[in-house]
Amino acid sequence: MALLERVRTLVRANLNDLIDKAEDPEKMLKQLILDMENQLIQVKTQVAVSIADQHMLEKKQQENEQNAADWMRKAELAVDKREDDLARAALERHHSYTQMAESFKEQAADQKVQVENLKSALHKLEQKLAEAQAKVDLLVAQHRRSRASLKASTAQMKIGDQSKLAAFDRLQQKVVHTEAASEAAAEMVSDNLDDRLRKLDRDDQVDRLLAELKARRAAS
Repeated sequence: MALLERVRTLVRANLNDLIDKAEDPEKMLKQLILDMENQLIQVKTQVAVSIADQHMLEKKQQENEQNAADWMRKAELAVDKREDDLARAALERHHSYTQMAESFKEQAADQKVQVENLKSALHKLEQKLAEAQAKVDLLVAQHRRSRASLKASTAQMKIGDQSKLAAFDRLQQKVVHTEAASEAAAEMVSDNLDDRLRKLDRDDQVDRLLAELKARRAAS
């Protein structure tokens, strides 16, 4: 049956192999569990239907066996009454019901095997589903840790990029140079002010000396 083949495929499924091949492991795991749950429902339904069919076949077998037995008693009664024609007709019916009973017996036996196969597949699928559900949380947690670790490593690699470090050094040097230029400009402004003040003081002294010289010359 196609259903049993699908069940066997799921039972043989290896979660780790599936995760390695999946683009989105978490999504794949959820879908796998959903598929297994759906298959489990289908198998349970099929098991119930197969058991019902087995009971129906067994019932038909018993009914035909009972009819065959009834017609045998009628054939015996006809023989006792020396009614050979009736006995022959009764035996024909007996033979017909006996064949039908054998046919239903074979079908019931085959159905019983089918039911056992389905029960075995159902049991294995239930075990596999329980194992898968137990591993899902662990695998999802592992995947998230791996993804977080990868992002951290990638960020660290980007931070350690030599080109970015070189650019940072150039910016740092530019800031230092700008700061030095600013300090130099401030010093130049300060020096210029000092020179002007010194010139004013010098001019004042010269004016005073000139006045003194004029006074002395006038007195003489």
